[in-house]
Amino acid sequence: MASAMFHVKQLARPGKRGFLRWLDGSGILHGLARTGLKRAGAGLGLMLGAALAGCSAPADSNAAVGVAQAAVPPAPPAPPAAAATPGAVVFTDNDQAGEAKRAFSYIWPAAVSAVPALTGRFSAERDGLLAGQKADWAEALREFAGSDCAGCVMRDFQKEWAVVADLPRFLSLSASFYEYTGGAHGNGAHDALVWDREAEAALDPKAMFTTPAALQDALGAAWCKALKAQRQERLGDGYSDDGFFQCPAIADLTVLVGSSDKRSFNRIGLLAAPYVAGSYAEGTYEVTLPVTPAVLAAVKPAYRAAFTTAK
Repeated sequence: MASAMFHVKQLARPGKRGFLRWLDGSGILHGLARTGLKRAGAGLGLMLGAALAGCSAPADSNAAVGVAQAAVPPAPPAPPAAAATPGAVVFTDNDQAGEAKRAFSYIWPAAVSAVPALTGRFSAERDGLLAGQKADWAEALREFAGSDCAGCVMRDFQKEWAVVADLPRFLSLSASFYEYTGGAHGNGAHDALVWDREAEAALDPKAMFTTPAALQDALGAAWCKALKAQRQERLGDGYSDDGFFQCPAIADLTVLVGSSDKRSFNRIGLLAAPYVAGSYAEGTYEVTLPVTPAVLAAVKPAYRAAFTTAK
């Protein structure tokens, strides 16, 4: 039986990756407490007036004892409830037919929810991916009906966006995703996007640089050196410079633009998914490099003000 959930997480804000907590409405509770005390005081005054009235003539009882009958002022209105701030979104849609299972999840942080156009972009991508997975799973159920090939009728997709840097003009995001469509194992990969708040447009971080060749010249040597060190550490005696996987070009990597000061882009992240720089068993290789004068020179003039060399 199919099931779908849409959750909005509202968590305590820890700083860089901020989420918001629900307001507790304590001001409303305090307002009600004040109102109750005033009403109690008013009731006590009426009881005292009635008791004193029994000792005097009905017509002039209030005048005889000097009891003031001032109206009780209305309680101040409760403060309006604060509007909920968009939070992180976790969307899941799972299904099962006998032993066959389908799982789907798509996640983005609160910073994305705060940008309606970006939320719409990711929602459209999510819906398209989900529709494709459902169609593929339905076809697999028909094709392998009665088969004992369990992996043939299993489907899984997971994609999660995260904030790399949140600058006044730009929101830099990265995503990791995993997909299983049958076989020995699934496969993972990465994605990147920069949201330009001024232009209200999304762009690939690589598009912030003049040419692939310029970016290769600026980062290639440092990237290959760092990659070699990581592969030697992971593979140990199994590492060889003459192996099947050579150092891939920057154009074949996922490029991230990051910041250590939240004011400008001053570092570059390079991600090589499985099969890009190594075998599936080696996993993803990730290298972070500083923005150098050579990197800065490779940035397009339209975006150069957003970059600074690392201190």
